[in-house]
Parts: sequence; structure tokens; C-alpha cells
Amino acid sequence: MRSRYFASDPARKRVAVELYESVEDLPLICPHGHVDPRLFADPDYQFGSPVDLLIIPDHYIFRMLYSQGISLEALGIPALDGESTQGDHRKIWQLVCDHWHLFRATPTGIWIRDELADVFGINLKITSANAGAIYDEIAAKLKSEAFRPRALYERFNIEALATTDAATDRLRHHQAILDSGWPGRIIPTFRPDAVIAIDQEDWAQNIELLSAVSGIAIGDYGGYIQALEERREHFKTMGATTTDHAALTAYTEALNPAEADAIFQRALKGEASAKDAARFTGHMLIEMARMSSEDGLVMQLHVGSYRNHNPAVHARFGRDMGADIPIRSEFTKNLKALLDRFGNQPEMTLILFNLDETTYSRELAPLAGHYPILRLGPPWWFFDSWLGMTRFLDDVVETAGIYNTAGFNDDTRAYPSIPARHDVWRRVCANWLAGQQVRGFIDEEDAREMIRALAYDLAKQTYRLDG
Repeated sequence: MRSRYFASDPARKRVAVELYESVEDLPLICPHGHVDPRLFADPDYQFGSPVDLLIIPDHYIFRMLYSQGISLEALGIPALDGESTQGDHRKIWQLVCDHWHLFRATPTGIWIRDELADVFGINLKITSANAGAIYDEIAAKLKSEAFRPRALYERFNIEALATTDAATDRLRHHQAILDSGWPGRIIPTFRPDAVIAIDQEDWAQNIELLSAVSGIAIGDYGGYIQALEERREHFKTMGATTTDHAALTAYTEALNPAEADAIFQRALKGEASAKDAARFTGHMLIEMARMSSEDGLVMQLHVGSYRNHNPAVHARFGRDMGADIPIRSEFTKNLKALLDRFGNQPEMTLILFNLDETTYSRELAPLAGHYPILRLGPPWWFFDSWLGMTRFLDDVVETAGIYNTAGFNDDTRAYPSIPARHDVWRRVCANWLAGQQVRGFIDEEDAREMIRALAYDLAKQTYRLDG
């Protein structure tokens, strides 16, 4: 339905539909996400079963089911010990459909419903009774050439898609894509978290890997910095335009080289403290900003997730298994050391994401509304929803305007959900701008320019995807 999700007021709905239709067919800019580049390296890649595609990779789905007492093993989530938990995928699908009522009025429920209708052409409601028929129809379509990842890329009208890749990744899949001559634009994103978080259990092994892939012996902080700079340059040659960083807080602190090396040496010996880890991460955020000021890569910072909150799930299944919980965040004081050094550089860009909505109007909009370096990323993770997006626009636009935001990115591992996620964002923006226009805050010309910026232009410009 063309007017789905829009406000019921007839005047506002009419304007919203007109605004939405003006951007509905614009290409999708996907500058930040977690789709595996292997999908595009092999032109004959197949997704597997509907469970492989839609359930096992999607923590939005299995965390909700887990909250109702359904084990991850029952959903086919593989354990770290290699124990087979795959099971019968048809039975897993039935189990999910038996409990689909849990997703009523959630963004996941909206995405999957729209995805089934718009991507797979399936308009059956997800219920226990319809589970088998839906499974069979998805499975049949996944075997066809039309549902290969490259074919879907073209069908989705994607203009550019960035993956997120460890600093130690050799980017062989990206090289294979380039070598194939396929014209799709799949680019890497440099993510160094695993070699910065010195309190992570496998940090030392990751440093060894960083040394191997960079060809630089890392015995001290100086060699470590040199290796990171080499890897960033390699990512740039492969098309990267951005870096990505995750941190519990936005804390930044400038250490002198001797202090940084002392912490680095303690980490190599396994003797670093929690305070060391926090200070080193804060320092490395400034170092990453320094590198971005020199090599031009846009810097993204995702703050506020207490990751792997459930130790039992972490121990059995590993990281990022749906047990990541938001914390209260602070930016005005925590970012000051970084902003003191780089905040006034208009040629550099730092995109901020956070999981504490209370910071938007209190801190982030005022900061982005002043410092040339800053842009605000779209509502992230738990707030990537109709109401979360609406609250975001309500909270930030009056102070920062829309041109200090980064537009939209889908931030997804679930590749077929990309069009649905962009569609929801475009509908939210159309609905919000229609309210502004009907009330007289903006006129029709303003609204049309703003909806295009929010749907397409801002993401392309902010992430430097113009080239």
C-alpha cells in the first residue's frame, strides 16, 4: 500500500505520499553495513536455506526468541566448540513462525513482512499454518539465478555498498570482485577494533596477524602505528572511503608516545589493566582521527553498547549473539580531547552513532551544530525503527539541521532486508517532512530538496562516494 505507515491526517498523508514518491526510485547508498563480501566474489553464490538466509545471521530475530526461552541451539545457531546445532531447517522455520507473534509492532516484523512481499513476492501472513508454504516458496526462489547476490544488487538498485572488514583482513574477496570485472561497487571499510581493544582475549594473536599482513615487525608502539597506517593505505587502494570504530564510551585522551608504548608493552605481556585499556582506546581514537586528517578516510564512531552482556551465551556462542545492551553515554566532555585537536577541520569528517537517545538533543545536536568535523549518523541498532527515526528527527533537526546528519545507512548483515530498511527510512522522512510542510515550517520546495538529501545525497556526500 502506497501510503502505509503514514499519519492518518488526510492533508499530511497526501503530502507524505508525494514526497515519498519523489525519492522512491532513487538508488540505494549503503555506506555502512556488515554484508559478507563473499556474496559478491562468487558470481554463482547461493544463500542456502531460508533459515541460513533469514534466521541464523539475524540477531534481531534470535535475541527476541531467546528472551522467550527458546534456545539458540534450537534455532540452528552454531556453537564455538563446533558442536552441530544446525538441525532440520524446516523445523527451525516452523518454530520461528509458531512464535512470530512476538514480533508484532517491532521493526523486525515490519522488515520481514516487507521483505517477503517486495523481494520474494510472498504476501502470506507469517503464521504457524503458513510456515511450510512460505518456506517452500523462499527455498525455490533462492535456487534461481534471479536470487544470486549480484542479481539482487542490480534489482535493489544499489549504487554502492560498503562492507566492514577487520584491519587484518587481506581483502581477497574484494580483490576477487575487482578482478571479475563485475561493475557493482562493493568497497571495504577499515575496522581496527580487534587490534585496539587490548583487553580483548585474542588481542595478542590479532597483533601477530597485523604484523604478518602488514609486513611490519610489531615490537613496540611505533611499529604498531606504522602497521596500522600501512593497512589503511591498502584499504584505500581497494576503494575504502571510511573507517569504523566501536567503543563502550566516547572517552578520548591524548597520551604521549612514551605513555602509549608503556601501555602497549604491558598489553603484550598480558599485564594491562582495565584502566590501561580505557586510556589506550581513548588515545587510539585520537590517533585514528589524526590518520583520517592525513589520508582522508571518513571516521565513524559507534558508542554505547555493553557488548556480550550475557557471559553464558558469550562463552558458548561467541561475540555479538544478541546480548548487547545500551548504556548511558556522555559526549561533551569525553570527546573534547579529540575535538580540541581536530574539531575545527572542515575537510575531515567524524560520524557519531550512539545508543543513548537522551544525548541527541542535549549533546550531539549542539556539538554537530557547531564543530565542522562532526556529522550525526542515523538512529542505530535498537532505534533503527519508525519511532526511533522520528524521535531522532524531532531531537536533532531544530539544533543541527539535516545537513549536519549523514543521511541513512542500513547497518545490516541481512542482505535481502536492505531495500525494506531504506524504504522505512524514506517513509519516515516523508511523513516527518509532511508534518513540517503542513504546519508551515517549510514550503513544498524545501521539503522536496530535504527528502532527496535525507534519502540519497547526504549519505553519498558524507561518505565521499561521489567519485
